[in-house]
Amino acid sequence: MTSTRARHDDPRDDPLDDFEHRTVSIQDVSKRVYVTGAGPAVVLMPEMPGISPDVARLARWIREAGFSVYLPSLFGVDGAYPLADEARAVVRRACVSAEFRAFAGGGTSPVTAWLRGLARTAHAERGGPGVGAVGLCFTGNFALTMALEPAVIAPVVNHPSLPLDDPAALELSAQDAAAVAGRVRRDGLKVLAYRFDDDTWCTGRRFAAYRALLGDAFDGRVLPGETARTDPPPFFRDVVGCAHSVVTAHLVDQDGHPTRRARDEILAFLTERLSPPTATTTAAG
Repeated sequence: MTSTRARHDDPRDDPLDDFEHRTVSIQDVSKRVYVTGAGPAVVLMPEMPGISPDVARLARWIREAGFSVYLPSLFGVDGAYPLADEARAVVRRACVSAEFRAFAGGGTSPVTAWLRGLARTAHAERGGPGVGAVGLCFTGNFALTMALEPAVIAPVVNHPSLPLDDPAALELSAQDAAAVAGRVRRDGLKVLAYRFDDDTWCTGRRFAAYRALLGDAFDGRVLPGETARTDPPPFFRDVVGCAHSVVTAHLVDQDGHPTRRARDEILAFLTERLSPPTATTTAAG
């Protein structure tokens, strides 16, 4: 599935001009990736309908916390403010794309193999103990699947919405689910996750499925839906229709607000997992 650059005809669009615009080719598949920052790498995947200004804002927060951010363009119009009608068309195309498995029974989305390759590339370029992977909405579960790549050591699963037609299922093949669970147990990984309590796209049944697979390694945190931003962009107001995007479209950027605390917890998780070992720790080891 292809995406395009920002339209630049809506003042609410984000030109993404503080990012390096790259074309990254992995196994003969090329995608645009926006790169910024320094330090250990974090692959931040966009939510529907693409790299919105709110997703770019999250990327900048991750950058400011001391990380390199690799933001791949997977669908939609890069930098575009999420309008309802245009976004509906993006969702429809993604649901029938060969890269994604939007419905139950489809198994793991093929695009995750490319994303694992991006994580390897980012780790080789930026070093450090490993790479973080942050998924959002349509790409939420991709952060977990990316843990099949040994370089990924800090997966964050935000309001995972796939499969769209089964709230109790996970967007994973049985083989990949077993492999991910084995990696989590073997390497002591933790998986951080967020959703709102009244999110109809990511319900408690989905979090229960994660916990059944991962046990105590799954740290699923639930925020009251009443705390979500009440004036999100049109796509989230008219199409999503509920509190959903904890650290992007429904975040309230105020000190002490639950959604901003969630953002800070994610940044702290990435810092804990991706910080190079100190000299004292190394000597003790």
